[in-house]
Amino acid sequence: MSQAAAPVSPTTPPVISGVVDAVHAEWVQVRLPSTDYRLRLVPGQGLSAAIGDKVHGVIRAQALRMDVIPAGGRYIEPVQGRPRRVQGTVVGGNVSLNEVYVKAGPGLVITPMAPQRASDFSIGQMVSFDVRDGATLE
Repeated sequence: MSQAAAPVSPTTPPVISGVVDAVHAEWVQVRLPSTDYRLRLVPGQGLSAAIGDKVHGVIRAQALRMDVIPAGGRYIEPVQGRPRRVQGTVVGGNVSLNEVYVKAGPGLVITPMAPQRASDFSIGQMVSFDVRDGATLE
């Protein structure tokens, strides 16, 4: 019998766990267990990782424009490489920091670009958006 995952607070940024499978001067590639995802992310300040290291952190990205959509799946495109397109469900956020927490397979912390604000989105909405280059792992 498997255990149910602990509930995630809508006010807590989603944390991912993965294994570093490639390192470059400007990025790390993190393989997410039980998925085909191999995401290339800019290491956040203080993150130092070598191939094979297990990492836990928060993926932060900036959305070029977030659209609320009526239905669809949850994904990050491409499956391998830097995140370019994301679609998922709003699971929380922090209005004062202008952050929207999106479950798109793994969870991400998204900052909408002006004129959009985190307060424009509600828990449960399905959103779709392109991601600005430079998504980080902190």
